Amino acid sequence: MDCEKIGKLIYQLRKEKTMTQKQLADSMNISDKTISKWERGLGCPDVSLLPELSLILGVNIEEILTGNLELNEAIGGNMKKLKFYVCPQCNNIMTATGEANISCCGKRLEALVAEKATESHALIIEPVEDELYVSSAHEMKKDHYISFAAYVTGDKVFMVKQYPEWNLQFRFHKLGHGKLYFYCSNHGLFYQLI
Repeated sequence: MDCEKIGKLIYQLRKEKTMTQKQLADSMNISDKTISKWERGLGCPDVSLLPELSLILGVNIEEILTGNLELNEAIGGNMKKLKFYVCPQCNNIMTATGEANISCCGKRLEALVAEKATESHALIIEPVEDELYVSSAHEMKKDHYISFAAYVTGDKVFMVKQYPEWNLQFRFHKLGHGKLYFYCSNHGLFYQLI
């Protein structure tokens, strides 16, 4: 651990929060001299203080320990770069349009890699007036089902959550060309071009 880098980061984050050393110290029930010592690189926070410091400063513990924040390049939120994350423990679904450190249930998640849908996983997409009617014969049992589907264009995302023992059928408004992503609980993320 580089105490000097950690101290500079704590100083920077404290200033962003418009907090004085005393305010930060009071919120952690420690002395402002301790905060001063950290910020001058003369010592590092005790491990037992890291969760609270992380919460107050709004950063992950890992960033505090490295003394570095990795900022993403501004990409303008292009939805075509959307990444999907699914927690294997609780099935929580998260998305990001750029690089992100995503975690759930205490574990870091990796972005899912979408494969082109095979015949056995392809969804049936039928135009109905100004909508697309989507259905599938895919089994929808508790141990094997389609968890969600997302229709993604350059500037929009429409997501539908699915549950076991439901019939897989839903409608989207036609939005032009895009991709329909869907997640099988056993086989991963797939896509079809629309």
